Amino acid sequence: DVQLQASGGGLVQAGGSLRLSCAASGFTFDDYAIGWFRQAPGKEREGVACIGRIDGSTYYADSVKGRFTISSDNAKNTVYLQMSSLKPEDTAVYYCAALEGEVPIATIPLPSVMDYWGKGTLVTVSS
Repeated sequence: DVQLQASGGGLVQAGGSLRLSCAASGFTFDDYAIGWFRQAPGKEREGVACIGRIDGSTYYADSVKGRFTISSDNAKNTVYLQMSSLKPEDTAVYYCAALEGEVPIATIPLPSVMDYWGKGTLVTVSS
């Protein structure tokens, strides 16, 4: 079975850091781009960051550029999202998702095109 397990969420003060992990299993990890998405209460799910498979290219939402870093440990089939300088507006449920093949255009794919989703992990940033 395909599984994407996100973990690492929690409560942090503004300015703090968290590292989210997305452990993948049940599919050929090297064949999929992995993205992080988030959904805040009352808002649509939005892309945060994505890492491509072929050359490991990374893409970020403007709102997190310079603060978040996505990386991949292929030996562990795990993708990380290092979040720094967190802001209250980063509060959301964070999800990881997988897309077969390469990122179609040089940006974070829309949530609707992702093939597999994991359950989310809640990140709460207090002011």
